[in-house]
Amino acid sequence: MYASIHTTKGAAMTFINPLKQMLREGRLTAGAWAQLASPVTAEILSEAGFDWILVDLEHGPGDVATLVAQVQAIKGTGAVPLARAPWNDLVVIKRMLDTGICGLVIPYVNTAEEARAAVRACRYPPQGIRGVAASPRAHGYGQRAGDYFRQANEQLLIITQVETPTAVENVDSILEVEGLDGVFIGPMDLATNMGFLGNPADPAVQHAMRQVESRVKASGKVLGTIASGWQEAQALYDRGYQMVTLMADGTALAAVAAELVRQFHIYRPAA
Repeated sequence: MYASIHTTKGAAMTFINPLKQMLREGRLTAGAWAQLASPVTAEILSEAGFDWILVDLEHGPGDVATLVAQVQAIKGTGAVPLARAPWNDLVVIKRMLDTGICGLVIPYVNTAEEARAAVRACRYPPQGIRGVAASPRAHGYGQRAGDYFRQANEQLLIITQVETPTAVENVDSILEVEGLDGVFIGPMDLATNMGFLGNPADPAVQHAMRQVESRVKASGKVLGTIASGWQEAQALYDRGYQMVTLMADGTALAAVAAELVRQFHIYRPAA
């Protein structure tokens, strides 16, 4: 996100990430998944007042081009644009960051070395290996390149996901990785990888999640996850989560549509 430091035409611009500042202050934040690859739904979610919008390139159908369109739709709404990478891949991460997002959630990171690789992919040398070009959208198409280069390593939010028993076992060493801002627990993947397909409510999965929660809180880093509704979200905030996705565009629309059709069929019984 760019914020003007002057009000005159041609004002100097600086790359800032207000979400990162909120998290550093210990504030609770609310986000939403944008999974439909649509700038329209991204704009609707942003206008609703969420602190951040997480564009999903792992399970959503979008690509870098649709990510650009969604970030453009989010601009100016007050929401901070984030994205989930499809994989911990330095080439994909480079292209995603060049769209102007303020941070990344990187899936299936199981070891400290994999976490270090994720951080290196997000940072310019000498702290990382991110490729350098002044022409992409993040740099104002060459108009704000110097400022972006100076600010990006510090301002970008880097979150890795805990989705396997291996990641749970290694969470302490993952959290020690310099430049990593926090972790995001993926309950469905964690449950499935523990042998409880699609059942994060299983006591063993909940125990593993509590282990991660405890270690993240002790580290002082950011803890995030997904909520299925407000009641669960409130409980998560009470347990120390700072980043919670409260809804997703596709599943929210599906749920509303299904309920309306159900009500219609009650009103109009089958002949």
